[in-house]
Amino acid sequence: MSVAAAPVAATSVAAAAAAIAGRVERTPFVHSPDFSALAGCEVHLKLENLQRTGAFKLRGAMARLLALDGVERARGVVTASAGNHGQGVAVAAAMLAIRVCVVLPRGVPLAKLTAIQRAGADVVVTGDGYDEAFAAARELAAQRGAVYIHAFDDPTVIAGQGTVAREMLEDLPDLDAIVVPVGGGGLLAGTALAIAEARSGARLIGVQAAGARAFADTLATGSPTRGGAATIADGIAVREPAARTVAIARAHGVTMRIVTDEAIARAIVLLLERHKLLAEAAGAAGLAAVLDAPGDLAGKRLGVVVSGGNIDPNLLGKVLQQGLASAGRYLAFRTWLDDRPGQLHELTGILGGEHINILHVGIDRLGPYTTLGRVGLDVIVDTRDTAHAEEVLALVRRSGFPAEQLLDVQPLA
Repeated sequence: MSVAAAPVAATSVAAAAAAIAGRVERTPFVHSPDFSALAGCEVHLKLENLQRTGAFKLRGAMARLLALDGVERARGVVTASAGNHGQGVAVAAAMLAIRVCVVLPRGVPLAKLTAIQRAGADVVVTGDGYDEAFAAARELAAQRGAVYIHAFDDPTVIAGQGTVAREMLEDLPDLDAIVVPVGGGGLLAGTALAIAEARSGARLIGVQAAGARAFADTLATGSPTRGGAATIADGIAVREPAARTVAIARAHGVTMRIVTDEAIARAIVLLLERHKLLAEAAGAAGLAAVLDAPGDLAGKRLGVVVSGGNIDPNLLGKVLQQGLASAGRYLAFRTWLDDRPGQLHELTGILGGEHINILHVGIDRLGPYTTLGRVGLDVIVDTRDTAHAEEVLALVRRSGFPAEQLLDVQPLA
């Protein structure tokens, strides 16, 4: 657990909003009829994926750098980041003519690394995950005499992130709840402060990935908890939250929800399909929680933060495949044919007769899935949803072809 929590005045969000005005985008806050129908509640999306750097992190970074005095600016700044915070600091520093070095963990998405370099920052890549990069960055800042800019454990950064919710509540003062993704808790804490400042009755719901839930576990147990970081949502894969952000969340009565990577992947697909919006995995986590299990949010008016859109194109392809499979949008199955002419034609004719589009066919004549006189066949087809996928599988079996669904498959590879 990091430094002990320090008080952050509720009015600090208003001060941060005034400071960064004109330097960051006031992002759209749009109603989604499609997601409202799917979730059974009124869903409004705060599109921080359309922020100048593709993520909300520019807000806190800009607020923090603007708070530096002349001497501190001359010393330069160092920060550690999983990507979006580093890009925010790099862009803010370039706008304010401040030297900056960003320390990134190995395996950082290439899109985020190159964006930081394009902004003019020095980049150091080291450590396995954010926490090791953070330790290296603190040491580097001490060596250089530079100011360290924390991604979430800083009152001015927290206040800057709170401007997201401040804008939401200015646009829709009667929100019943605000849903935000959570890593270290900077956005969550800032949102709590913004809700308090606005004297809003909105509930605050934080969302973490199942493979990186240290914040939720710390809040639930009341004890510092170090967790894993096994998730596609690299932007919220923080192993250890800050005492400061946990304290603010606890004081505000935050509710936490946990989502799977599969639910996040489905949300990314739906954002693309229904709204033509690209979100990274962390950015889609809040929406994933609402769509996956709305629970007591049914019928409520929700503000859901889509916190970022900086997804690596290589990961995007895999996420889309997983999301489509998880939503039942295609069916992958294995069957066995007699090794004689016409068998494949018969199967494809059955599928074609039902207007089922075949995406992939792979034939295996050798290996553990075949026997003498038989060949294995891996097939991937388009389906509408999970119910339709089950119907197609039943059709294949009724037609005399033994078939088993493949749950772990790399389609279109």
